[in-house]
Amino acid sequence: MTSLRKGVRRAAGLLAAVCLLAAGLVGTTPAAAGTPTPGEGPAVVPVQTTGPADRRFNLVFMGDGYTAAEMPAFRADLERHLNTLWSIEPFASYRSYINVWAVEVPSAESGVDCDPGLDAPVRDTALDMGFWGGCDPDSVQRLLTVDSRKAGALADLVPGTVRANRQIVALAHSDTYGGAGGSYATASGGNALSSLITPHEIGHSLGGLQDEYDYYARGVPGGAYEGSEPSSAHHTLLTEEQMREQRAKWWRWLGEESESGGVIGRHEGGMYSTKGVWRPSRHSLMKTLGYAFDQVEREVMVRAISAKVNLIQDHTPDTAPIGADRTVWVDTLHPVGGALSVTWKLDGRTLDTRGARTVDLRELRVSPGTHTLTATVTDPTPFVRDPAVRDSAALTRTVGWTVDPSLTTVGGPEDPGFTGHTPTGSPVGARSVVHADTTHAVDGTPAVRWRLDGRPVAADGRNDRDLDLRSLRIAPGTHVLTARLAGTDEELSWTVDARPATAAYELSEPLRTVRRPGRPVEYVYDGAFTMRLTARDDQEGAVVSQFRVDGDGWYTYYGWPTDAAAPFRFSPGGTVIDDLVYGKLGRSRAVPWDDATPDYGTHTVEYRTIDAAGNIGRARSFLVTLVQP
Repeated sequence: MTSLRKGVRRAAGLLAAVCLLAAGLVGTTPAAAGTPTPGEGPAVVPVQTTGPADRRFNLVFMGDGYTAAEMPAFRADLERHLNTLWSIEPFASYRSYINVWAVEVPSAESGVDCDPGLDAPVRDTALDMGFWGGCDPDSVQRLLTVDSRKAGALADLVPGTVRANRQIVALAHSDTYGGAGGSYATASGGNALSSLITPHEIGHSLGGLQDEYDYYARGVPGGAYEGSEPSSAHHTLLTEEQMREQRAKWWRWLGEESESGGVIGRHEGGMYSTKGVWRPSRHSLMKTLGYAFDQVEREVMVRAISAKVNLIQDHTPDTAPIGADRTVWVDTLHPVGGALSVTWKLDGRTLDTRGARTVDLRELRVSPGTHTLTATVTDPTPFVRDPAVRDSAALTRTVGWTVDPSLTTVGGPEDPGFTGHTPTGSPVGARSVVHADTTHAVDGTPAVRWRLDGRPVAADGRNDRDLDLRSLRIAPGTHVLTARLAGTDEELSWTVDARPATAAYELSEPLRTVRRPGRPVEYVYDGAFTMRLTARDDQEGAVVSQFRVDGDGWYTYYGWPTDAAAPFRFSPGGTVIDDLVYGKLGRSRAVPWDDATPDYGTHTVEYRTIDAAGNIGRARSFLVTLVQP
């Protein structure tokens, strides 16, 4: 199917380290932005704000070759890129850790340099993006570069962001597939495949993940790996038995069904070598664009994203001893995929707080003398199995106080209010965790009362800041969720989208169609056929469609590599496009030297959708029987 290739090239004033992409080749609502006009200068637009920029991982998007009149096209391209990103774990579960910014800067001319060929004109654009490595005849067409100095200067306009807490993604106004990656990722905005570049490149730049392709030069097998045991978390020379014996690499995941298809084990090829080195899954996002991160890569990415933030966002001041006549509190982050856990201890003894974010010391009857109170916040995500990762500062944080009952707390009631919450301007999915944080006073923290369609619903344990909608088993449809601050008239309201988007398929004309009671409809072909997936939703926002064959990994539907508007094409041996292979029915192929033997017989094709709220539609299926011509 889709794959990537890396190359590194130096070019004055351009991207210093680039990744040649080979997918067909190598708590606020979004702000409304006025359309910039020539001469106005850049406009910084908060697309998704989950917290202060200096406490979040920030994705900074910018477009090049979009004129002032074409800014709506840039916004549409950005939306598609983001919806693809949010459909992939762990970005789906941790999108609340990420701010997204758009720096809108109009270009004088439409398009980018040397697109698609070296004989194409050089255009007057804001970021000097260009194919062929910036119009270099010794480069390759798909290498899309950006003036790194100009891109960095635009990103610096976003307050609170620095190189350490941001990733720049530059989108070119082009339908030609291309891109590059590293500190500055690039992609053509209008090509459907290009939206799959962003998660792959963040895998490199943020997670330190390596490429899993078994080639370096396109169309040329990579040969045998000759190095020592790789430092890469998802490459090894060890056998499965050695991994288990040494408790090394991905031994905790061995034998499980891979999120990207197949079984996690030992699959030969990776790091640009065909033989002599092994990866966890047959294919994954770091090998083939369109598939998911497998569990090994996902665990790495959870740690990488979480390391950019602090699980404890605020807490009772800890710089001096406190009295025992008050409450103590912590405010945490709020993953969309599941609430964090909080454990309180007094002098090392665990308190029965059942996840509460506030402890009332008056109820503990603290004895005279000084004591130590701690609150430990941990991410219990099942995406992580390595205790060292779980215990790292990325997933576990502790804050402590000295409690002295002889002290008298100064301070009293304060006006209660909400201080942060899940954005209310767009629907939340039925699989989401919704949160609402409040002010705190020394004599107590106001309670949050939740209602769904006017009916009271309870949060888990004593943590009334997070409500996991999955636990409510919400009926399909649209609902209203509210959070009211106890004792006040303050209330937040969300629309809950509990109806996933739907998808329909359209196939090219078969030899015949077979319908049997109790079985999916079956289509018979003796050669290539096409499949178009069309998604529909009753809410706004882009919908991502996916399909899989014979239970393999879910694969993002993007049309066809050479034409995003064309249907996907299946064939007995697959179609070779620019030395990569797409659409082999049955066991997939990524490169020409993969097994091309046709898989005659009957295959199950499933399809589903992921909508903008994160709802995953129920998979539906049909059968395809491939007969010998």
